Amino acid sequence: MKTDLTDTTSSKINKALVLGRRAIGTPAVGMVLTLVIVTDEENAYDALKAANEASREHPSRTLVVIKRVSRSPRDRAQARLDAEVRLGADASTGETVVLRLYGEVVDHAQSVVLPLLLPDAPVVVWWPVNAPSDPANDPLGALAQRRVTDTYAAEQPIQELTARADAYTPGDTDLSWTRITPWRSMLAAALDQVVCEVTSAEVEGEEFNPSVELLAMWLADRLKVPVRRSKSAGPGLTSVRMETDAGPIVLDRPDGSLATLSIEGQPDRAVALKRRETAELIAEELRRLDPDDTYATALRFGVERLDEAAATVAPETVVDTAVETVVEPAAEGSTGASAEAAEEAAPAAPAAKPAPKKAAARKAAAK
Repeated sequence: MKTDLTDTTSSKINKALVLGRRAIGTPAVGMVLTLVIVTDEENAYDALKAANEASREHPSRTLVVIKRVSRSPRDRAQARLDAEVRLGADASTGETVVLRLYGEVVDHAQSVVLPLLLPDAPVVVWWPVNAPSDPANDPLGALAQRRVTDTYAAEQPIQELTARADAYTPGDTDLSWTRITPWRSMLAAALDQVVCEVTSAEVEGEEFNPSVELLAMWLADRLKVPVRRSKSAGPGLTSVRMETDAGPIVLDRPDGSLATLSIEGQPDRAVALKRRETAELIAEELRRLDPDDTYATALRFGVERLDEAAATVAPETVVDTAVETVVEPAAEGSTGASAEAAEEAAPAAPAAKPAPKKAAARKAAAK
């Protein structure tokens, strides 16, 4: 059942929802949350389709906010709200209201959405594209307990991660993080099967994919080891390799569907690691409405803290560079000062012994 309302108000939309429920014979409201989708006309269809599929698992009232662009000064000065109310089979298991905002009302979308929220139910706001730099301080984002963005759709995805980290507020999340949930589960399960110590890791994926950076930051933060990132033709993430003292652990997915898990001393195993649709990602995010502390920790680790040089140079060069950066400051700085102090203080015999060892270390580094 569809009802079109032109130049309407939030009060009239609420009345249309009540009359529509009575007309289809379901006067009771059995929805568990309100999902607000803020998008443009170009991406509205795909976003609404994904929300309708997710509503089979999470019956919800879906409010699609489409901010129309006014071309002329006369149109921008006129405020108008058009709505399309969908119930029954046209709205899957919940209710759908498509709101099109014109003119000055575009800057006051929260005033239109607020009267349409389900009472005593959580609110989730999702920006499929053009997410604000600070979702929590956005007028619509301030209404929600959970704010979902997608840095993969941003013009500069990797730089967008830094902006997300700077403006992070408990309740923020990103679909680029949701995409790596199966990878994180599989890698954690692989490490549970082997008693070992991870020394380094490498994450391989397509260029400009923020999921690669997020997975690398998660591994670096949890394992406290250097993580390299390398490019591939995709699709998405293609491989993760962890070097351990018991041999390498490799999770490789070249085709975006079936992956191979290789552990030293064990036969290779094929595991299902299919790339998921947007509807599955949204359904996963709606399962939990509390802050995601793991995402916050990985995001705040920072892209800049990952070894940028390790993504473009050979591992052997990285090891040599690491040795130089660790040894040289100790040899040129504190060692020189302590050696002079040891020469001046002749009775302090123990202080004079470390000098040959440090000099030897300096020679080894030079070699």
